[in-house]
Amino acid sequence: MPATLEVVCENDGCELDMFEMHYTYDMPDDVGVADFQCPYCTETESLREVEL
Repeated sequence: MPATLEVVCENDGCELDMFEMHYTYDMPDDVGVADFQCPYCTETESLREVEL
């Protein structure tokens, strides 16, 4: 099963709570939350991976 990454945006001005990204098998192993930006507020520093 391809990897998933659950992410929360901690920007106080952002209305987005949490989102989940589903990778394909072709995604490099070293890709992490730092490689993305929030799709709502476009911040990058406010993203945090949700640890289950």
